[in-house]
Amino acid sequence: MKLEKDKRWKWPAEKMREWTDAELKTREREFSNQLFRLKFQMAGGQSEHLTAIRELRKGIARVKTLMRERQSGATQTK
Repeated sequence: MKLEKDKRWKWPAEKMREWTDAELKTREREFSNQLFRLKFQMAGGQSEHLTAIRELRKGIARVKTLMRERQSGATQTK
């Protein structure tokens, strides 16, 4: 997944709730990989995508929060 200049890494939580568990895991992995690449580029002075880095970090946090909500919700119903 490549970063485009106009690409936004921000999704509303309502839309993310519609994703399946597998999609959440896949998105978390994609976000983490892209974040690593951007940080690496920024450290090398090749990129200045600070806003994209922030949005990716927030996206990862949202995904992890949703996964945790589903996990705790599943254990509470048992």
